[in-house]
Amino acid sequence: MERSFGEQGGKLSYGSYLKVPEILAAQVLESDPPAHDEMLFIITHQAYELWFKQAIFELESVREALFAGDTLAARHLMTRVAAIERVMIEHIGVLETMSPQAFLEFRHNLAPASGFQSVQFREMEFISGIKDDRYFTRLEMSEVELARLHKRFDEPTLWDAFCTLLESRGLPMPADSEETRHASLLTMAQDPKYLDEFFTSEALLSHDEQFSLWRYRHVLMVERQIGTKSGTGGSAGAPYLRSTLSKRFFPELWEIRSSL
Repeated sequence: MERSFGEQGGKLSYGSYLKVPEILAAQVLESDPPAHDEMLFIITHQAYELWFKQAIFELESVREALFAGDTLAARHLMTRVAAIERVMIEHIGVLETMSPQAFLEFRHNLAPASGFQSVQFREMEFISGIKDDRYFTRLEMSEVELARLHKRFDEPTLWDAFCTLLESRGLPMPADSEETRHASLLTMAQDPKYLDEFFTSEALLSHDEQFSLWRYRHVLMVERQIGTKSGTGGSAGAPYLRSTLSKRFFPELWEIRSSL
């Protein structure tokens, strides 16, 4: 019998290529007897970590494209990042099908683990422009994770790459003069010859906006689940999360709106 494309040899299958057995073996419940909704909790957060990994990969590529002056590639990949972040927001709706009572059946088993400890989440913040070296002492990390986060902390951000792009297009963006940067960003937004740069800035802002929307929906979900209880990792819980809602990756792109 003649074989169709892909059947030759039989060395690779769907399951082996995607490591499906390994993935499906990675949901290990801590509750005993097993709490029904702990599986949902684990899978949703594992999915988050996979999307974080993809988003980080794309943000690295966006940074490289901006340094190279390839705004078309940068905007294309930022569209993908924003789409990933919309999916991340939708994950919250899945978690909200879990009642507070169901969460409390296994929540005590999670301490001291916490989403606050997600290294990839901090990597997304660092590469996007929010760097805080306090996380090096506040997060429970392996040596490999710590080294990865230090490396990310020392790397240029998306904002650094965007400023380099504008500099290469004749718009001064000196690190030591906010006034000069503001004037350049206004020129970019008002002069039609800088439409390419402006639409690139809009793509960055969409990332900022979607991430902020995710933060807000996450706060509401936490409040809906545990109210004002402390987080399992020792944080203040929802009050701490609310304090992060004003964070912006690109504050200067938001500020120029007031001057247009």
